Amino acid sequence: MRFGERGEWYVVGQFALLGLLGLALWLTPSVSPPWLTGWGRGLAWVGLGVLLLAAWQLGRNLTALPKPRTGGYLVQEGLYRVVRHPIYCGVLLWAIGSSLAHLNLWTVGLSTLLFGLLNWKAALEERFLEQLYPEYPDYKRRVRKLIPWIY
Repeated sequence: MRFGERGEWYVVGQFALLGLLGLALWLTPSVSPPWLTGWGRGLAWVGLGVLLLAAWQLGRNLTALPKPRTGGYLVQEGLYRVVRHPIYCGVLLWAIGSSLAHLNLWTVGLSTLLFGLLNWKAALEERFLEQLYPEYPDYKRRVRKLIPWIY
């Protein structure tokens, strides 16, 4: 199997953007007012909680790649009953919250790029899931997307 066939480039891009966002949060000045800093930190903690809970609920199915693990199954319980990609939701809530808490052009720009990349990654993952799981079309009809007009 060649590099990229399972969506590896999306993972490389995702972790690169997360790393750059982490650096921007650490190295760049913030212009966020105190009230927005508090709201942003709260949102970031909620996002981290959603991310960790969703990862735990995936269990042995957890992978950073858009292509599901061989021998896995379609998780439809917990957060996955409410939204189709709760880990991406958690990552985005963390990124947006962190960007609000440490407001500047770099953090907002990197969060925006991360949003676009995760949207493309989710669209690829949707195609893989439809190919692997016959029950996915029904699940897709019942469970909403993170943001309705995206992917």
